[in-house]
Parts: sequence; structure tokens; C-alpha cells
Amino acid sequence: MKTLGAGGVAFSRPGILLGSEAQGRTDIKKRPNVLLILVDDLGYGDLACLGNPMTKTPNLDELHGGSARLTNFHVDPTCSPSRSSLLTGRYSSRTGVWHTIMGRSILPKDEVTMAETFSRNGYRTGVFGKWHLGDNYPYRAKDRGFDESVVIGGGAIGNMPDYWDNDYFDDTYKHNGQWAKYSGYCTDVFFKAAMEFMSAAPGTPFFCYLPTNVPHWPHKVADDYVKPYRGRVPDNRATLYGVIANLDENIGRMLRFLTEHGLENDTILIFMSDNGTGFGAEFDAQGFLTGGFNAGMRAQKGSVYEGGHRVPFFIRWPAGGIQAGRDIPQLAAHVDVFPTLLKLCGLEKGEGGAFDGVTLDPLLTGKGARWPERTLLVHNQRVDEPIHGKEWAAMTSQWRLIGGRELYDIREDPEQRRDVAAAHPDIVQKLRLEYDRWWADTSGRFKDYVWIPVGTDAENPARLTSHDIHGQVCWDHVHVRRNQRCDGFWTIEVAREGTYQFGVRRWPEECGIAIRDAPDGLKPFKPTHARLKVAGFDATLPIHDGDKAATFSVRLAPQRTRLQAWLINDIENGETNGAFYVDVHRVS
Repeated sequence: MKTLGAGGVAFSRPGILLGSEAQGRTDIKKRPNVLLILVDDLGYGDLACLGNPMTKTPNLDELHGGSARLTNFHVDPTCSPSRSSLLTGRYSSRTGVWHTIMGRSILPKDEVTMAETFSRNGYRTGVFGKWHLGDNYPYRAKDRGFDESVVIGGGAIGNMPDYWDNDYFDDTYKHNGQWAKYSGYCTDVFFKAAMEFMSAAPGTPFFCYLPTNVPHWPHKVADDYVKPYRGRVPDNRATLYGVIANLDENIGRMLRFLTEHGLENDTILIFMSDNGTGFGAEFDAQGFLTGGFNAGMRAQKGSVYEGGHRVPFFIRWPAGGIQAGRDIPQLAAHVDVFPTLLKLCGLEKGEGGAFDGVTLDPLLTGKGARWPERTLLVHNQRVDEPIHGKEWAAMTSQWRLIGGRELYDIREDPEQRRDVAAAHPDIVQKLRLEYDRWWADTSGRFKDYVWIPVGTDAENPARLTSHDIHGQVCWDHVHVRRNQRCDGFWTIEVAREGTYQFGVRRWPEECGIAIRDAPDGLKPFKPTHARLKVAGFDATLPIHDGDKAATFSVRLAPQRTRLQAWLINDIENGETNGAFYVDVHRVS
């Protein structure tokens, strides 16, 4: 390990696709830079500029004032699905990403990302923060078009693929695929690394993707940021507001950086979130507000009511004709961002499937014809294989159909309190049909697996974690410490014929803890044996005191197969649990 300094888905039948006729704006001779800031679990109501009476966000307020604001902008209700749609311009279901764990957060390698397209068009590309679309080759950020990447593992600091004992301060992140130690608070580190990247090659346009891991739980931040809120709101909201205060401070640093380096006018700056608030308010069982502030919306992250997927979206480009200081109320979504940026930058899409989104250029510049009516759909699956009819919402400029049963007039009833389905059966039927067509159109990958290659020169050994098993998943270091129940299988692709060593572990290699040890008062588990099952091979090995891994050697031919591994205590009641980690190394 090297050490470094701190350095929802949208459905629109007609669509607006970018082809050879979709050239950039003729009045912009220089291709603009792009800075895309995606924050994590920040709700529409968590910012002062959007009405929150408690938070202090002066720099985001300044950005809000100098931007065009899409006030009816939607994403998926959770993290990875939103990210897959944002970076591909395609429905999350179509991309094969409908969950945040269970192998269903991995973006298949045939999907073309925004970074790959910008790179092919001569842009420098970088990502700094939370990737959450795959931690193994060829699904890593560095494999998906990014020249420079500094990212956490998994979906949050402390998730299973992340470096052991990362805690937001002086952590170890993946730098271009290799673990590297950084100094400082996570958000400070990622913003600093992004600014260093943007200033590294003056005159060459850049695409900088800055997906922060905040304000996702846990809300760890220096206490000075929390003090102004402690005692005035519940503790988990006070820490949320403290994390947002630090984020706002970094937004201020970024705005000053762009000005000082002469990048402000020629940089398209987008600020948005990946889903509704996680801890910004309290709700009853029906999703109605009981405490805090949620901008008049029902429910929060994970819900298909408005508060789960309507998020802030600010876009600023002083030299590009985007009208600042203006609210844009038309319905839009994350799948629109990629086609919009290509149009604004004058780039060709090239490879990849057709966009599901449309370009928002007419709305942003105010030069287009009347915006056409469209239907957007979101759903929340969080299962291994999507279930038709599970947690969905169809949206038009006026209506919200929830689960095919509840209908709300969002103009008259933005809190979604009055179900008017009985009074408008024709609208209910129409939107149900829209959903069924959308499901049929986007469900092609629902029975497919994403296969993690092992034995490649690009990643050998490969670390598999229980974050990505299909089955009973453990996704966080807390689960390892508790020896929480875990059982399932990985889907792997043996890349080359050879002898493979499978290191079955409870603890990750970097922490240096033996399988049978449980330091610091952690839950003891003293397995006597380890079992490995892969490609017809099924064997058990003894575990001795001091063993950090149980290592199996298996001769394998190239193939796709399932991999399972367990730790077993034959002495104490036959206790068995799935292995949290398996390191796979091709040795010949």
C-alpha cells in the first residue's frame, strides 16, 4: 500500500436521442469543462436555500442563486440505481442495477458511462468519492473511463469492500485501483483531490465527477460543525446538519477555486443528490411528516412517494447561456443529465445503447419550444430479482400514481394526502399501462447475473466480499464484528485456466486478525473448519489458532460458476456462517 498526502428512472416514449444532427451550441467555440457534484442522501428540504429554517448553507445558497434550478427533478429512491442512470442516461432497471448490495449494484461492463464518452472526446476524466457500481475488475471506476480515481469501497465508508477501520478521518481509499493512505476528513480529501485534478492540465477540458459519501449515515464529522445544532434538534439530525455544514464549506472552497483558476465561466457545474433525505426529518408509518423539515413532501429515502426521489438540481454555466436565478418546474430526471451534457458540450455519444433520457437544453436556455408532456417512472426493488408491481410510482406534470392504486394531483396536493384514484379511473388505467410497458421494455436483465472475473492480469488476486453475494448479505464492517448471519453465493467468471488459491476469511487481510480471534470485545466465533464449493469442487479444511485464512488450491478451466464459502464450528453446536471475505489468486 502506498501513502499519499491529502491531496427513479425516466420513461419517455418519443425520447430525444443524440446523433450526428445533435451538435453543440454554435456560439460556444471552446468545449466547456464539466464538474458534476453528486451528494449522498441529501434531501430537497435539507438546504437553507430550499426552505430549511434550521440549516446554515451559505455557499450552497450562493450556488443556488447563480444557477438554473430544476425544481421537479427526480432520481431513484436509493444510491446505486440513481448512479447507474446518471452515468449512462438509461433506466437503472435496463442497466441491471436495482439494488445497493447483493451483486445488484454492479454496473454491467457493456453499459457505456459518461466518463468513457467524455474520454473518447478528448476530455480528462476523474472521480473522487463514492463510486458504488462495482469494486472488482472490470467494474471499478478506473475501468469505466476515469483517468484518475480516488474512491471508497462499497456504498459507504465502513462498508464491506471498504478498507478496514476507515472512519472518515485519515482513511485509506482506492487510488486508481490501489489502496492509498490519505490525511484529513473524507469530504475535504475528495474536494482537494478534485481541485488538484482540475488544475493539473490547463487548457485541456475535464470531466470531474465528485460523488461525495456524505451526508450518508453514519454522520461522522468534527464536533465544531455539530455544536450549533446540538440540543436544538434530535441528535441524528444535529450530526446530519454538521456533516452538511462541512459539505457547504467545501462547496465554498470549490467556488473560490473555480474563480481563482479562471474556470468559472467555462465550467458547467451541476449539484444534485442521489435520493431523498435519510435523516432530515421524522415520519409516521404512512410517510407523513412528524418532525423536522422535508419541503412539504411525503416520506424519505427508499420511498416511491415524492420525498424518496425528488431532489435538488442546480446547474450553472455563465458562458453557456444557461439562465441563472431561475426555477424550472418541468418534469425531469437523472437520465436526462448525460444527453444534456453531450448537447451542451457538442460531443457525439458514439458507443452504447440509446438514451432513455432527453436533452434539457431547451429548458436551460429558454430557447426551446413548449416542453412536451412525458411520463417518468421510478421503483424501489432491493431484492435479488425484481418483482412486478413492487413499490413504483408513475409521474406526469400533474399526477402521481403510487403502486397502481393511489393517485395524487401533485399540483393541488404536493404532500400526497388525498388519494383521488376513485375519481379518475381513466388516469389510473392509463398510468398502469405506462408502467406495464415500461416494465416490459426495461426488464431484459432481470434474470441475468453480473459475473466477477477472477484470475485476470488486471486484478490478481481478486477480493470478494459478502457485500456482493446473492442471498443473506452482510455489507458492513459492523456485521463482521458481530459475526452477523451471512449466507449466499458469488457469481464468478474464471478468466484463465490454472491453479487458483481461495483464501477463506472472516477478517480482511489488512487488519491482520486470525480467523478464530475476536479482539476489542468483538463477538467471538471460533470455527474449526472452512468449506469451499466452486465449479464441482467441494472440500473442507481445518482451521488452527493463528490461521488468518483457510487456503484451498483448485485447478479450474475458464467458465462461469457459483462460489460459496463457509466457516464452521463443529465443536459448539455446529455453528456455521458464510465467509465475509474470499481472496482468489491465480498462481499458475
